[in-house]
Amino acid sequence: VLEMDKDFTFFKVDSESKFSFQSCPFVLNACTKSLGLYYDNRISMYSERRITALYSLVQGQQLNPYLRLKVRRDHIIDDALVRLEMISMENPADLRKQLFVEFEGEQGVDEGGVSKEFFQLVLEEMFNPDIGMFTYDESTKLFWYNPSSLENEAQFTLIGIVLGLAIYNNCILDVHFPMVVYRKLMGKKGTYLDLADSHPVLYQSLKELLDYEGDVEEDMMITFQISQTDLFGEPITYDLKENGDKIPVTADNRKEFVSLYGDYILNKSVERQFKAFRRGFQMVTNESPLKCLFRPEEVELLICGSRNLDFQALEETTEYDGGYSKDCRIIKDFWETVHSFGEEDKRLFLQFTTGTDRAPVGGLGKLKMIIAKNGPDTDRLPTSHTCFNALLLPEYDSKEKLKERLLKAITYAKGFGML
Repeated sequence: VLEMDKDFTFFKVDSESKFSFQSCPFVLNACTKSLGLYYDNRISMYSERRITALYSLVQGQQLNPYLRLKVRRDHIIDDALVRLEMISMENPADLRKQLFVEFEGEQGVDEGGVSKEFFQLVLEEMFNPDIGMFTYDESTKLFWYNPSSLENEAQFTLIGIVLGLAIYNNCILDVHFPMVVYRKLMGKKGTYLDLADSHPVLYQSLKELLDYEGDVEEDMMITFQISQTDLFGEPITYDLKENGDKIPVTADNRKEFVSLYGDYILNKSVERQFKAFRRGFQMVTNESPLKCLFRPEEVELLICGSRNLDFQALEETTEYDGGYSKDCRIIKDFWETVHSFGEEDKRLFLQFTTGTDRAPVGGLGKLKMIIAKNGPDTDRLPTSHTCFNALLLPEYDSKEKLKERLLKAITYAKGFGML
């Protein structure tokens, strides 16, 4: 029932005289708040455009009203890093312009879909375990900063900028970080309790130490010196306190040991990497109301979307064009086919149609998908405009052919011109 456009105006313009729910963000859900953030981001983009137009008139310079990135698909990190690094040094305000990405040698015009693919490719490259920037935990399926990474800080700053640009340009990313990363982005520090989802095995060991009822000093025989392995498998020791190797852990000081251990793993050991990462994120989001509106778990939802896919809600909100309606035979066959897909194929379908395999904040019902008729029965595959969440579906003459063509399209969908 909240009219978010009016509430947003009160929040930004008349906060002295009018009450706004956005000044009490704990009352609002993430879906409502994300709409407020969307308005704020769009106004910033238009403002940057107006300023650029004024500069062009006054100084006669042809400045670019958009943040344009031209990248080569096979050198995507180098190109993005060089361009974004130059922008962040020369004029960081340009990061708050609307993003337009162009892949060299490809015809895709960026109305949102090319940006989605750009984000996806950058993240795939950056999170590749072979590069060594992040470590991957098979049990939790999460990434964590590699304390002994050899990459320079600019690489981590780039990932921070990419996360900020995704929020700013309303894109959902396939990022797998533990919650503590979002807590740290919001200015909090990682504590022992945060190890539960980022380092579950270590958390369990420390919990057992805290709960141990025997003689801790005699039975455990541990000191305030800890050991880790580096990138090359070599052991590294670290004193949690001065002369830590000479201070035994006892029942009296075990809480301090656990607290220092958590602080070292989550804060001190990755301080260089995280500072660079946060700096990049703040370059884009510093002037946004993100920090005052959202809790860390809501920031994760903004960046990553929801993994809960309700295709029934998607069917109810989908619109039809070009002669199709929800009562057409092919549309009924289409939804029966999609509902019969397994989890993996459903994600591939979403990736093919919208450019991401996650649901936006508020669920799939918030995704305005369009299914348009693309001619009579044919051997051509279905195609999509990811910028507009539009699926172009030929009127296949049988349900079997529809399923076969659709599966082929969603399985081999990478890059532009793949028809």
